[in-house]
Amino acid sequence: MALLNILVYPDERLKQVSQPVKKFSEELNQFVKDLEETFHSFPGCVGIAAPQVGRFERIVLVDVSQKPQHVNHGFLVLVNPEIIFYDGTSLGREGCLSVPNYTGRVQRAKLIVLKAHDVNGEQHEFRMSGYEARAVQHEIDHLEGKLFLDRLVNRRNALTKRTELSL
Repeated sequence: MALLNILVYPDERLKQVSQPVKKFSEELNQFVKDLEETFHSFPGCVGIAAPQVGRFERIVLVDVSQKPQHVNHGFLVLVNPEIIFYDGTSLGREGCLSVPNYTGRVQRAKLIVLKAHDVNGEQHEFRMSGYEARAVQHEIDHLEGKLFLDRLVNRRNALTKRTELSL
């Protein structure tokens, strides 16, 4: 396994739209293992998307289980994820490995229903709410070439510089 390099804003590649995974193979499995190792190398991280490491395929990893106060599905590998239902709205603060020194206030759906394949190509459907739904929406944005910076609720005061205590 290998640690992968994170693309950091303002890298133009972060604006690239990712393509669907067409082949479920051992090579895909190995990439997902490398992505997982990279993900776990950042304490407190709850998600990572393939485009953040320069692979422009529709693959995201999400795990909010280290925050047990939030209902969740545990560690998820989501290949070709598609949100098929949204409900409600919620305002929350988000950070990102690709925008390491800032957090921002972003509005997201409170509840989503998501279809996605696992690394073996099997399709699953998930109903997600709260923090987990926010994390998944954030990661899927990466697949569309969007960062949380593109969704700030107010350009003037929604972005905050991180301090050592807020990491």
